[in-house]
Amino acid sequence: MTTKRLRIGVIGTGIIAKVMHLHYLDELAESFEVAAVCDIVPENAKACAEQYGIAATYADWSELIQQPLDAVLVLTSGSHAPIAVEAAKVGLHVLVEKPMCYSLAEGRAMVAAAEEAGVTLMVAYPKRYDPAYATFRTAVRELTAPRLLRVTTFESPFLPYIEHYALPKPAPAPADVQATLRAEMDASIRSAIGDATDFERQIYHMVLLDTLVHELNTVRGLLGEPDRLDYVDLREHSLTAMLRFGELPVAIHWLDLPGITRYGMEFAAYAPDRRVTLSFPSPFLRSEPATIVTEGGDPGAARTWRSEEIVSYSSGFKSELAAFHQCVVTGENPLTSGIDGLRDIALCQAIIESYRKGGPVDAPSTIS
Repeated sequence: MTTKRLRIGVIGTGIIAKVMHLHYLDELAESFEVAAVCDIVPENAKACAEQYGIAATYADWSELIQQPLDAVLVLTSGSHAPIAVEAAKVGLHVLVEKPMCYSLAEGRAMVAAAEEAGVTLMVAYPKRYDPAYATFRTAVRELTAPRLLRVTTFESPFLPYIEHYALPKPAPAPADVQATLRAEMDASIRSAIGDATDFERQIYHMVLLDTLVHELNTVRGLLGEPDRLDYVDLREHSLTAMLRFGELPVAIHWLDLPGITRYGMEFAAYAPDRRVTLSFPSPFLRSEPATIVTEGGDPGAARTWRSEEIVSYSSGFKSELAAFHQCVVTGENPLTSGIDGLRDIALCQAIIESYRKGGPVDAPSTIS
């Protein structure tokens, strides 16, 4: 059977585009033709185009989406709402990097535009497409009377993880362009969390939206929607949130440890007779596998056992691109749809709300 090859445009040529997306799009050339690439700094777009043999470059995304394309990948910094909405309006399928946007209002506009146009809107959450995640999800659902799910992320410097790649050196955006982008970002954050303190804005932007949406989305993929956000502790270099899914408590911990270049992200489920831990490596390493550790024993006896499993060396980034192609071609609903991503934005906003009022928030991922 012949694979339908999608003509796509890539908007944004930052680190994640150069390290992951463009690399795997090249490997998936039977499914994708990258017809154009766009960046607000023309030199950056041209450098990526030369490296990957892309015919057309643009500095203005509004020009790119008018080209004869099937879909766009929105990999820019900041909110992806303006580009996603306009791309959907002209009939293009859209894959956006996380976070999909900065506020519920923006996310609702993205979902509405895609639904009205009848196009696919998908959010890039590669961990949900990692084969190890599927194995862990099954293991968690098979646990008898689980007592806790614990998520721990150790943030670390990322530059040492990308030094070995042959990447074009980026040119900075002009000062006036940077100022405009900051103003747009500030407006988006204000629409989400109101007149916040600098500390709240920093946590919302750089911790919740920039990193922790991955953990929140993965937990929701495992357990569904949380019934309650019980507790939040926010500090300059750490975050703790306690969620409740039915009777199961979920503890989420994020720590910034800049002195150790050893990134870590763990999802650990505990039941009386079994412990299962899923560990992800740095997201900037291609094909570095996630691992699953399972521990058990004989009740009341000294015997215990431990197994460590590598499920696959397949990349979650490559798998999510293949899934996007599948959804566009068949009309299937993405696993990480716009609605799914919108619930993460709601949860991020609820974490700020809980911190402010010093109390719980019921149904924190509600988007209605």
